[in-house]
Amino acid sequence: MEFILYILECTDGTFYIRHTDNLGRRLAQHDEGKGCIYTSTRRPLKLIHSEGFETRYEALAMERKLKGWSRAKKLAYMAGDWNAVGTLTKGKHRHLRLP
Repeated sequence: MEFILYILECTDGTFYIRHTDNLGRRLAQHDEGKGCIYTSTRRPLKLIHSEGFETRYEALAMERKLKGWSRAKKLAYMAGDWNAVGTLTKGKHRHLRLP
């Protein structure tokens, strides 16, 4: 069975990150306002990323990791920009700031 990490963009611009074993059913629940309290008040929602994992553990681990990242780092991850992901890692971007 495949487990899918998905990221929704809410109408207020925030991201909602979760995983599921049935993406179609879960998206339908969100669209109906039954997905969860957070998304029910921030519709319409837009699926902006989905990624399959072999185990629920792997999907959940990535979900938790992404939730701790900045918006910029999440966007870089979704774009597959690994250089930016590395640069945006905590502490590594300090040299990019202007004095």
